[in-house]
Amino acid sequence: MEASPKLLGPLISSFSCTMFTTPTSASATSPPHHKCTDCPQFTALHYAASTFRNDDKLHLKHLLADAFRCQGLMAVHSTNAAFERGFRDDNVQDTDDGFAATPLDSEATTGKTSNNFQRRIILDYSRQQITGSTLELLFDLADRMGLNERMSELRCGYHINYTERKAVLHHLLRMPRYYDWSGKMVGGNARMDEVWDVLTRIRHFSSKVRDGSVRGVTGKCFKNVVCLTSGGMHYGPEAVYESLRADRDAFMATRGRDTTLSFISNVDPVDFDVKTRHFHADETLFIVITKTFDAVETMYNARMARRWLKKNMSKDPRYSADGKIVCDFSDKELVEKHFCAVSADCDQASQFGIQSENIYPMFDWVGERFSVWSAAGMLPLSIHYSFSVMQRMLEGAHDIDEHFFGAPLGGNIPVLLGLLGVWNSTFMGYHARALLPYSNALSKFPAMVQKFDMESNGKRVSAAGIPLLFSAGEIDFGECGINGQYNFYQLLHQGRTIPSDFIGFMESQSSAIDEEYNENQERWDDNDGWDSKLVVNSHDELMSNFFSQPDALALGKTLNDLVQEEVPEELRQHKVFPGNKPSSSILMTKLDAFAIGQLLAIYEHRTVVQGFIWGINSFDQYGTELGRMHAKRVRAQLSASRKRGASVQGFNFSSGNMLEAYLSHGRASR
Repeated sequence: MEASPKLLGPLISSFSCTMFTTPTSASATSPPHHKCTDCPQFTALHYAASTFRNDDKLHLKHLLADAFRCQGLMAVHSTNAAFERGFRDDNVQDTDDGFAATPLDSEATTGKTSNNFQRRIILDYSRQQITGSTLELLFDLADRMGLNERMSELRCGYHINYTERKAVLHHLLRMPRYYDWSGKMVGGNARMDEVWDVLTRIRHFSSKVRDGSVRGVTGKCFKNVVCLTSGGMHYGPEAVYESLRADRDAFMATRGRDTTLSFISNVDPVDFDVKTRHFHADETLFIVITKTFDAVETMYNARMARRWLKKNMSKDPRYSADGKIVCDFSDKELVEKHFCAVSADCDQASQFGIQSENIYPMFDWVGERFSVWSAAGMLPLSIHYSFSVMQRMLEGAHDIDEHFFGAPLGGNIPVLLGLLGVWNSTFMGYHARALLPYSNALSKFPAMVQKFDMESNGKRVSAAGIPLLFSAGEIDFGECGINGQYNFYQLLHQGRTIPSDFIGFMESQSSAIDEEYNENQERWDDNDGWDSKLVVNSHDELMSNFFSQPDALALGKTLNDLVQEEVPEELRQHKVFPGNKPSSSILMTKLDAFAIGQLLAIYEHRTVVQGFIWGINSFDQYGTELGRMHAKRVRAQLSASRKRGASVQGFNFSSGNMLEAYLSHGRASR
């Protein structure tokens, strides 16, 4: 981070060291008992927040006028081309698995963009309501809460999921095969071998599905891959799938294959019906993704898929050796040929009938919300986009892991985002956050962040089980630009104050930009290649909004501005914008598999940083269980009422009344 000495000098001198420290055995086996509310910095930060709320001199329109301050509130991460090339070289040293080393003949494999510029991530947080002294207090609070030590425990595989007594090692899934674990984790090399054993199997299997070596019961190639998921494990793979549909390398990997990738996570049968309506059964492969293989939603859908295959396979008959039509495929044949599984309970998957070679393990040190890097994401995405493309996603995430665990705190992008989240939600009182990617390819990204952030940090007690004196977690929501501008930006500008993250890219994924320019150049030579009415190309138009909206939120528009613009008096108050709405901007070079890996890893680490500073356990999710426990009672009641006509009993009046109405409709329809 190029920090202003005036504003951040003391901060840089205190926090310019590398983060990595050696965790103590005590801190690694029991949760920290100190509370952030006991730290003097906590009180000081509340006072600072009160000052920001009441001192007009600290309005963002004044803070942004200080170029010295703004220069200090930026961080830049550049990806070294040698790092990317070295990562790939490390992963292809051993080609005994039958795969040739991936050729380094693509711009995507060199760390460079189409214009030969180095890949960069720029974080500009000058539009946040902070000064150098505020940031220094936040870093002091992080220090008092042992951020360095917590991060080291995370990296080294200590059991920081205290309630479940598990390590949290999803970052291990995206490390190079020959990563040097010496001195970092006991047993780390053995775990790396396990990870790469699974990745090698995925690489083999996905290649065989793609080239037609693996086929269904009728001998046809698979054209449709359907993921049956639970626990929200579809959010990550689906977000990645959408993000790469227009990427050049990913598109080239799918060209000519006429394949689909779908995700079914809802037990609502409509989801299954709509997704499979136009599929041919003999061309469909189901992947059951469930950590325990007993999740109600997933098993309902898995059994429905088995019935669907049985019912629809007869429409695509096979012929026996003597030329007779055979339509009666057994369940065993269908499951063996048309099902794969990703689960931590391989025995249960095998009992369902799935062949052992088609079962891919999940590790107990990977949470469901962080499982996109595991076989849960890599298997379906590699079948669709190829393993080599998806390996780039792992590389991008590992690039951010190295940045997160090794960069000085003052320029560490995930740490800075985490500190800003704590500042806005805990001290400024802004309990929501808007995620605003200016890329249509990231349409599913806000939902994914919503999943792992709110499930991780929506807690009421500390890691030691002590009730919190503040509300932890943020309400995440968002929409890709420009669509969001016509959706909820009215609220952002003139309603509630909601800190926002703007995400943009220097390059477009679409080749239509070049076509647009060339077409206009032919037609409008006197305008230097551009239609005077068009002004800029489509990507520049998109990015014009990316750059303008943060300033509009921060600066606003005063009544005096409207008077000078001669706005009718009766409309002036309606057109006043108070401004002072905080936001951060993240500008990346291009969106490809490497970049989506970087982006997801940044937000994962941001979530973890906030949890560490709040002193909570970000890795359990007991809040998801209570409603499902209640559902068991309702399920038993519905079963008894449907089968035996049992009356509704044991519920409060409101629930009982609604259940009676629901059941009476079913009886009347029969």
